[in-house]
Amino acid sequence: MGRGDLEPTDIVRYEEDGPRVVLLDQRRLPEERVELECRTIDELVAAIRSLAVRGAPAIGVAAAYGLALAAARGDDVDTAAAALAASRPTAVNLAWALAEMRDDPTPAHARRLHDEEVARCRAMAAHAAELFGPGTRALTHCNAGGLATGGYGSAVGALRAAWERGLLAHVWVDETRPLLQGSRLTAWELDALGISHTVIVDSAAASLMAAGDVDCVVTGADRIAANGDTANKIGTYSLAVLAAHHELPFYVVAPTSTIDLDTPTGADIPIEERDGAELTARFAARNPAFDVTPAALITAIVTEHGVREPVAL
Repeated sequence: MGRGDLEPTDIVRYEEDGPRVVLLDQRRLPEERVELECRTIDELVAAIRSLAVRGAPAIGVAAAYGLALAAARGDDVDTAAAALAASRPTAVNLAWALAEMRDDPTPAHARRLHDEEVARCRAMAAHAAELFGPGTRALTHCNAGGLATGGYGSAVGALRAAWERGLLAHVWVDETRPLLQGSRLTAWELDALGISHTVIVDSAAASLMAAGDVDCVVTGADRIAANGDTANKIGTYSLAVLAAHHELPFYVVAPTSTIDLDTPTGADIPIEERDGAELTARFAARNPAFDVTPAALITAIVTEHGVREPVAL
């Protein structure tokens, strides 16, 4: 695979020969572009848990292909769905995709869901770009590009659309501790797209805002509760507080597959706790993968249907 813009099939795809689900191994980026082949549900579950594939929409797409894989192998589909659903609890797209696939666990159906997810990203990016003024300097956290969505991107898709319209001047990319999804993945995608960007340590965001170097914050979401609270990568909540203090707009860009009307508020969203060894191998550590940003701190949520205030979804 050459370097450059990613096609959806570069990120995740189903191949009949095998059969197998093929993933771009995001753990190896940006140093190497290596594909990972999953021929069993256990292998796919391990890939999702270890972040070989990550990002709520992309996980959902991978799970859809996974259910098709289970059916093709003659595995029990319900057992496979339960294993996939338990692999990462915060991203609601996972459960959404599995529910969509239950009555028709075929590769064709999974590919259709994948195509629809990419189309949603393109639509929401176009809506979000309308929020940008000329010369906008945006700050983003974690990775919400094509890698995280199966193609094009949500928050990074919005940045991409704004750049193509000549509205975006620069992107500040939080490194996103502890696994550096920003400095490894978002920066890699922006570089491939030719979008002006600079990586910063997470704790530099406040000083950049205070200096007047940031015009807005744009992030994705892994789950949006019915009241408009959003769960996203740990550190997003603090950015929202900082944006409110500096009177900067805070935009969340995510597909409707991320909205969970059965979850009343952010307090009801399950937060994944990851191995503390991702932080330190020597000392005790807590490692929540996500935090919740209250709706009151969000200026707008952008989906494929347009821009709206975050309350009463």
